[in-house]
Amino acid sequence: MEGGPSGGTLSEIYQSSRRLLLRTRDALERLERLEATTTAATGGGLDSPELSMSIKRDIIQVQSFCVEMDRLWRSISAKSQRDLWRRKVEQVAEEAESLKESLDKYFLRNQKRMMEAKERAELLGRANGDSAHVLRIFDDEAQAMQSARNSSRMLEESFATGVAILSKYSEQRERLKKAQRKALDVLNNVGLSNSVLKLIEKRHRVDKLIKYVGMISTVIILYAFWRWTR
Repeated sequence: MEGGPSGGTLSEIYQSSRRLLLRTRDALERLERLEATTTAATGGGLDSPELSMSIKRDIIQVQSFCVEMDRLWRSISAKSQRDLWRRKVEQVAEEAESLKESLDKYFLRNQKRMMEAKERAELLGRANGDSAHVLRIFDDEAQAMQSARNSSRMLEESFATGVAILSKYSEQRERLKKAQRKALDVLNNVGLSNSVLKLIEKRHRVDKLIKYVGMISTVIILYAFWRWTR
């Protein structure tokens, strides 16, 4: 691993990180070419633990350089120089992150290949011992998967039906509420009309009583006046 000078200047650490990035990129390309070559030839990739771990260590070293450079560029007094070094350090950090992502993808592919190889070995071992048993296992798994798909489809259909029914119930409930409000309005209007009619009838009876009392009073007064003038 190529390390930067301990306590070096910003420029020295930057140059060390650039050289280390170049070496890491070349090593990663060799690792990917090796993977592609062995995959095409044998159907499975070939792992190179020493090379992959060396790449990982170099990436970690570059990232540690970035931490140190990030601290140093912030102490620069001139704004133009500070902005320039900030962009340079960010570029180094982005390249290191890109290389890390590529290496992580390689590790995932290698892990997947190892698992597939293990599964193939187990299946071949079972087939050599009892092929009928292996075929029965595949049939059972296929039937289980089909049953699970059918159950999932039935659940989805039941869910859709339930949603439709609830929607219809909601519409009917809204219509019933509107009808109930109209009925209450009608009842309120009828109740108001009955009250008004009763008030009118009562007033009419009072008017009739006043009229009769007035007529009787007039007759009595006229009679009394007639008797008095005789």
